[in-house]
Amino acid sequence: MNDPRPDRRGKNRRNRSASTRSAHQEATYICDSCGEEIVVPIDISAGTHQNYVEDCPVCCHPMTLHVDIDPDGEAHVAGEHE
Repeated sequence: MNDPRPDRRGKNRRNRSASTRSAHQEATYICDSCGEEIVVPIDISAGTHQNYVEDCPVCCHPMTLHVDIDPDGEAHVAGEHE
């Protein structure tokens, strides 16, 4: 629902969630420590190959996440112990 009327700052209002959704998606990996399937948000605008460390939200062990985004925009995540 776009609202073309200016807001208090004089800028036009937009539906910002639509543009945010296009740059983000979700993917899953299996934690090596606890075996749980973990859903992680992926920022596809950060590049097609990403590596970062994130604690498992279930068992709190640090995991190195390897994210690869294929040409179709589908994200694939693999996790390994830090």
